[in-house]
Amino acid sequence: MADAEAHKKSEGTFGETIKIIVQALILAVIVRTLLFQPFSIPSGSMMPTLLVGDYLFVSKMSYGYSNHSIPFSPDIMKGRVWAEQPKRGDIAVFKLPSNPSIDYVKRVIGLPGDRIQVRNGILYINDVAVKRELTGEFVPEGRYASNTKVPIYTETLPNGVTYKTLDLYPNTDADNTRVFEVPPEHYFMMGDNRDNSLDSRFDVGFVPFANFVGKAKIIFFSVSSGASPWQFWRWPDTLRAGRLFTGL
Repeated sequence: MADAEAHKKSEGTFGETIKIIVQALILAVIVRTLLFQPFSIPSGSMMPTLLVGDYLFVSKMSYGYSNHSIPFSPDIMKGRVWAEQPKRGDIAVFKLPSNPSIDYVKRVIGLPGDRIQVRNGILYINDVAVKRELTGEFVPEGRYASNTKVPIYTETLPNGVTYKTLDLYPNTDADNTRVFEVPPEHYFMMGDNRDNSLDSRFDVGFVPFANFVGKAKIIFFSVSSGASPWQFWRWPDTLRAGRLFTGL
């Protein structure tokens, strides 16, 4: 009798454990779909703002919801619901228009109806030059490391948003572009690392509003380029403590 009761109790405990795990998974899916989703930075296209090894929380609420707000992007709705338009200067995660299985993170530069051009490294919005000031130097790390310091420029957009950009090389194709006229319901996206960013100036093209996943809000964790976040025993050497919980 005692063995039977013990077995029954064991089954009950196992069942409760499975129930808790299922509930936790459901909660995680809800949070990831509707509230916040973590993303890691795999490339240097947003240096110096974002570095390889940064981990971000992206707000899924900021722009409303589309198919791409849901894991695997099921085709269950048209456009967006509870939509809020991206603002100029936002750092946004979006699905690559040519391959929606790939996530990109760039800065919103051009809004629907804007005319965007880069002339001699200067960004123009609707034929007006964006204020650009030399404000420092940047030393790349990891696979982008070099013996050359890179100039940092601070840009100020028409709405007052400021951010830092890099100009690795003068007079490249990225520094002199044609005029881009942003279509309705689309956005022009650029990386802050202006000479090393695949963005709307090139193959990415204009990004439909429906492709937006969310707005980058905070760097919650950061380790040096090439380091694994799970190797906690290496954190004394790899953890970028100064970047933890940095707002964007």
